[in-house]
Amino acid sequence: MFGNFSESIVTLTTWIVPLLLSITLHEAAHGYAALMFGDDTAKRANRLTLNPVNHIDPFGTLLLPGLLMLSGAPFLFGYAKPVPVNFGALKNPKRDMIWVAAAGPGTNILLAVVSALLIYVIPLVPSSAQEWVFLNLQNSIVINLVLAVFNMIPLPPLDGGRVAVGILPNGPARALASVERYGIFILLGVLFLLPMVTGALGAPISIFQSLILPIVDSLYHLVLMVTGLGA
Repeated sequence: MFGNFSESIVTLTTWIVPLLLSITLHEAAHGYAALMFGDDTAKRANRLTLNPVNHIDPFGTLLLPGLLMLSGAPFLFGYAKPVPVNFGALKNPKRDMIWVAAAGPGTNILLAVVSALLIYVIPLVPSSAQEWVFLNLQNSIVINLVLAVFNMIPLPPLDGGRVAVGILPNGPARALASVERYGIFILLGVLFLLPMVTGALGAPISIFQSLILPIVDSLYHLVLMVTGLGA
């Protein structure tokens, strides 16, 4: 019994470690991009640090993903404390909003590629830790791609929603921006309630499995191909 428990803890760390790193760098990237374009709100809030403690939301970053994984859920879902950004302080708010929002998902794509490249150095790691390191890197690729794709859904307050607000003409942009206060509830409803309700009716619909995962899978194979790890 204790052996299985220990194995479960080790397996959990191979997800939690890359998840913390991915979320930390994602949020810090927003802050650095905002600072580059004239807003120092994140800097003053001490959110440009790579210390994950400053970015962790106890429930969204740790408890929720852990519960989903242990329950055998078909996907992991989590979030960090959003980095504060004063879009009005940006040099060109509408244009710069796009870059600030895209910095997070862009960083996740970069981390996925770096994680794949680091697989080449695993032979330099002590043999007793090689499997653990490999699982961390493998999971890091998946986590970062899921974060990138998920966050680019064009619904505020997700990054994709803010990118869309920056790209759209003023009228549609204001209409989309007005959805932000309800965005998280819409998102949770689509991710969790929609599959439950449609499943009870005998025709389950999962946006995550039907839309997000196929894109993640395509990007995963592209990352492996680009880094020379694919067939």
